[in-house]
Formats: sequence, C-alpha cells, structure tokens
Amino acid sequence: MRTDIPAAVLAVTADLAAERETHASLDSLFIYAGAPGEPPDGSKHVKALAWLRRTNLETSVDPLRVLGRIVESWLESIVDPHNDCQAGLIPGREKLIRTLTECNLQYVKGGRVVPALAAPTRALAEFIRDRDLESINIEFDRAVHNATSSPREAVSAASNILESTCKIIIEDDGLDMPAKQDLQSVWNVVRKHLGIDPSKIEDQDLQQILSGLIAVVKGIGALRTHASSAHGAGKPAYKLEPRHAHLAIHSAHTLCLFVLESWNKRTDGQKMQKTTPDF
Repeated sequence: MRTDIPAAVLAVTADLAAERETHASLDSLFIYAGAPGEPPDGSKHVKALAWLRRTNLETSVDPLRVLGRIVESWLESIVDPHNDCQAGLIPGREKLIRTLTECNLQYVKGGRVVPALAAPTRALAEFIRDRDLESINIEFDRAVHNATSSPREAVSAASNILESTCKIIIEDDGLDMPAKQDLQSVWNVVRKHLGIDPSKIEDQDLQQILSGLIAVVKGIGALRTHASSAHGAGKPAYKLEPRHAHLAIHSAHTLCLFVLESWNKRTDGQKMQKTTPDF
C-alpha cells in the first residue's frame, strides 16, 4: 500500500539535506533515489522540501522507497563520536530516527523506510495470513540484527517464523495437524500439500534446488534444537557465531517467502477451479 512521507519527516529530511549536501550532491542523491522531475529552484532546504512534496504527489512512485534511498547513507555511514567533525552528524541522525518513529515509520537497513509494525498488536500469524511479505521481511531483519549480540536467539527466531508459517497454512487449509508439531513435522505436511516434491519435478536444476530446501529445513530445525536458546543452554554442542546465525536466517527467509508464494499460487489456482497446484 502506497504511503506518503509525513510532513514532520519531510521537514527533518529537508533540514538534513541542506546540512549535509551541496547543491550538486543533493541533485545527484534525489535523482538516484527516484525523486520525480527536474531539480526545483531555490536554496538547498527549499529545493529538498519541494522535491519531497512532489514525490508525495507523483502517483507513479513510492514515496517511502524514495525516502529510504535518500536517508540510507545518512543513517548507515559509520560515525566516530570522538571525531569533532563527525560527531556533529549524530544529533541530526537521531532526530530523523525519532521523527520516523513518531510517525509510525521505521528505517530498515539497506535503504528501506517502511510502516512500523503499526501494529505492535498485530501478531506474526496475521502477517502470514495476510501474505504481508514486508512485515515478514521485517521479522527476519530483526533476527539478523540479533545475530551479532545473540546468535542463539536469532536462530530460534528464524526457526519459529518457518514453523509459524507452516502451522498457519495447515490451519487455514484444513489439513491434519501432525501429533508432533516441530518444524520438520509441520513442514512435511505443508510441502506435500503445496507440491514441493523433487521427485515430481522433471527439471533437474529445480530438483536440486528443492532438495536443498528440504535439507535446509532439517538443518535449521536441528540447529535450533542443538545450539539455539529454544531448549535451554545445557552444555552447548555448537559454538554458534553470528555468521552461522546469518546463514540460518537467510536460508529460512528464502524458504519462507517461497512457501508463501507457492501458497498464493495454490489459492489462486483453487479460485480458478484447479484441483492441484501447478508447480
């Protein structure tokens, strides 16, 4: 859903553009970000504010996508608080983040500004049922952010998202829930339901990829059991590092979105009175 850039965010972004950019770099930045039209006339602040307002009015562009690209370098550049020249950049960065939060928006690493989970009241189950991929992406982003400080928690979160996705599909499509409701068990029900079966695919390349996906689920479930925080610390069998957590999270993310896209395809096919998914 298209969301305009709120007035308060417009003002802070224009302030930062005037503070941090030259006229030439401001023009280059906004053009790179996809802001529509030619650079407006006026001072740097006037130009930036007018261009952002025009972005809100132009229905062919996504204002938040443009905004995310504009603020990406401001929010992700490394700032040394002990360097007098760089330390002055911190208040503006903090003000922008605070203003985004007050407007129910959030910045996600990689140049994205998205609606905040407006929604603390919305649960992951709702995101999955709504096929709200942006919000599910944010859930995985949260797991990534936890990977450095708490790899075990991050692996547990990745597994939980996959498990929740499978359980929602089972419930909504009226399938039989397995007696043992761990990741491997619910995944087996869902993959058969969606036709994710390498033995039934003629293309050998797809066969290999699908076989890899099945192995990914087994691996993530096992890693959660043996190395995550899900089953108590005990004597750790794995020395989990952030890179291991990143591998599990990104693998789970790819699989989760593929499952949801396959679910969408099956649902659309049923609406067209198809009895089996056309994988």
